[in-house]
Amino acid sequence: MDVMIVATRQCSHCPNLSKELDALGVPHRIVFVEDDPVLAEALAIRHSPNLVVDGQVVFRGQPSENELRQLLQLPA
Repeated sequence: MDVMIVATRQCSHCPNLSKELDALGVPHRIVFVEDDPVLAEALAIRHSPNLVVDGQVVFRGQPSENELRQLLQLPA
């Protein structure tokens, strides 16, 4: 499973989302829209952060831990 956070450099939620994914043991990477505007356009990124799994935006904004577990099919 390829998990990435797509966010702006100024996004205040991005570090929190990254920490939550770390705590859940989910490997991920962060892609900044400023560095990859083609990806941002392809995924219709208009707000930040976005959680992308296997090339599909699965959540726009800051998900809760429970939402993350459901989206990523992790045990509770």
